[in-house]
Amino acid sequence: MNTGSYYEPIDERRYKPTLHAGGAWDTDEMHFSPLGGLIVHAIDRYLADRPDNGLVMSRISFDILGRLALDECEIRVETIRPGRTIELIEAVVLMADRPVVRARAWLLTSVDTGAVAGGGADRLTPPDELAPWHMASLWPGGYIASVEARPLAPPQPGRTTAWISTSLDLVAGQTASPLASFVALVDTANGIAVRQSPTEWMFPNVDLTVHLHRQPAGRWTGLDTTVTFGPTGQGITSTVLHDVNGPVGHAQQMLTVRPL
Repeated sequence: MNTGSYYEPIDERRYKPTLHAGGAWDTDEMHFSPLGGLIVHAIDRYLADRPDNGLVMSRISFDILGRLALDECEIRVETIRPGRTIELIEAVVLMADRPVVRARAWLLTSVDTGAVAGGGADRLTPPDELAPWHMASLWPGGYIASVEARPLAPPQPGRTTAWISTSLDLVAGQTASPLASFVALVDTANGIAVRQSPTEWMFPNVDLTVHLHRQPAGRWTGLDTTVTFGPTGQGITSTVLHDVNGPVGHAQQMLTVRPL
């Protein structure tokens, strides 16, 4: 098994995770972060087989339907709303022929709106000016051990801003797009600003939705994250997403909060 990637391709639609994809809540499960990137990668490959229509992926929503075993998966992609300027793509991840993730991506037309662009958050301090943070002291699992984190300030309960990066390939022998590589790190947000110790409370996310007003670039994913717990077992992780050039969009994760 190639240890320099999160996944090994089996065929055109099936992939086998490496140990680097191991989860934080259960090391025998798959962390969703690299799987989210793999889904975008599968959509990219699906779109590459047809003429380029100039549309860009602007929203990706992932619903996690079941346990993500650290085992091979299949990703099926189809167009469910075709269009010249707006299109909706669906991807379904299956394990043992059972759907475990359902994702939908809106593709929107790309036009020059530079003259009216604005309204985003301020740029973050660049990662090369910051010291590393060893997240493995807080979380177990192969995925967390594989990433480099650089917080802008000491992490606080429910509030942290940090850069996340990895030296690993998403899929062995395949080139991932900047967007797939970026999304492969976004789900880390729920682990950087923990409100309560993960040895006393569970707060896994059941979904992830990413909205983008600009396509990301570079090897760093910036996460400006706030975590809120409600009084009846629900929580929300809200993140302003950045690359080194500035903000690119937002991410939201719905949490199920339970004592261990």
